Amino acid sequence: MAETPLARRLKARIAADGPLPLDVFWQAAMTDPEGGYYTTGKPIGAGGDFTTAPEISQIFGELIGLWLAEAWIRAGRPAPFALIELGPGRGQLMADALRAARAAPDFLEAADLLLVEASPIMRVHQAAALATGKPRWASDWRDAFAGDDDRPIFLIANEFLDALPIRQFIRTGSGWAERLAATQGDSFAFTSRPVALPPPDAPDAAPEGAILEWSAERDAVMAVIGGRIARTGGAALLVDYGHGSGRIGDTLQALAGGRPADPLANPGQADITSHVDFAAASRAATDAGAAAFGPVDQGAFLLRLGAEIRAAQLTRQAPPEKAAAIALGLRRLLHPKEMGSLFKALAVLPRAAPPPAGFER
Repeated sequence: MAETPLARRLKARIAADGPLPLDVFWQAAMTDPEGGYYTTGKPIGAGGDFTTAPEISQIFGELIGLWLAEAWIRAGRPAPFALIELGPGRGQLMADALRAARAAPDFLEAADLLLVEASPIMRVHQAAALATGKPRWASDWRDAFAGDDDRPIFLIANEFLDALPIRQFIRTGSGWAERLAATQGDSFAFTSRPVALPPPDAPDAAPEGAILEWSAERDAVMAVIGGRIARTGGAALLVDYGHGSGRIGDTLQALAGGRPADPLANPGQADITSHVDFAAASRAATDAGAAAFGPVDQGAFLLRLGAEIRAAQLTRQAPPEKAAAIALGLRRLLHPKEMGSLFKALAVLPRAAPPPAGFER
């Protein structure tokens, strides 16, 4: 593959300033205005590198729409409120959610729809899918929470946190060192540099060679969401793949052309992600004054919301081919060997709120 202008700019930056922290390299590779993967490519859906749950089955978005409507009703039907989606993809999730949420009278009329999307290409798809929802856009999640807005928020995010950059630290014989992106010949490669202080939440007993991951931006997102919900009320639902037991372990990965790739190779040409540390996400939200529920495995969460009942409704009058597709999509969402266990749901509500639907203890 020919070297891209973005790769040349990153090499020049490394030559001038030294190796880059992973989150800096990641951010450039994904969101550079002229060469970033999200800003210039078509990552989701047909022809993309990955397919998300809303693209697999309408059941996913419909159940989330009903979850939002129920959370809104439990909150006392506030009007107006901000309806926010972080990383809306092609708009399919929100389109399905709004269709289902019509079951709650006045929900749509009270909602001010805001989509947080950096990609001009994805915004075109979202505008087409959500023309009747009259969406507004923000390019960065910080813009969605700027100002003194006192309206409650009802927020959803599917496969958003995993796309936010991380830093990595490795335990050496003399302490912790940070993994950095450097150049090696004509390519990029990892190097490391000792750090004076251990990274956040670093365990004292980590063995030599252990890798710890930390995302300041994920923590910041969850703190802002938690703080806003604590102040104005509302609810947030975040679904992503990850774990709930800490930050130790190398989960950095990339996809290019639908296949695993070197995360440092060909920046801007591959999707870079890592597993979400839900324990850290919960802690950031609760430290900001909110309550966090979960994580709950996606399969269990959707079953509690009635995924099988909705699938039965859809297949009742469907031709055999359509019924088979519905069943296959449902299996992908629910089965532990598909998305059912790896993907998890986390909810954020005001501190005194009872567990929301799907998170009943």
